Amino acid sequence: MEALVAEFEASGLMRAAFCHARGLAVGTLDKYRRRVQSKPQSRAGALLPVEVFSSPSRHADSETHDGVLTVELRSGRRIEVNRGFDAQTLERLLAVLDRV
Repeated sequence: MEALVAEFEASGLMRAAFCHARGLAVGTLDKYRRRVQSKPQSRAGALLPVEVFSSPSRHADSETHDGVLTVELRSGRRIEVNRGFDAQTLERLLAVLDRV
């Protein structure tokens, strides 16, 4: 059901054309769409848009900024971690930020 709804939404077709091509009643597709849309959306495994870019290092002569990973959220929050960071600590930080 979820795969069919996702396929319809990605198709760009009108409901009738999509359903006709699959031998499906429009009412059935509508019912599936309502069910999928009414489900609480889990963010686990969800794909989010990401922008990857390179920029000149602000501290080219500093080894501490070599390999810095920066995540900047739409809210303006920014997380930077250096090479060798503690992944478990980062996971706990992200869990806390998810609750905010």
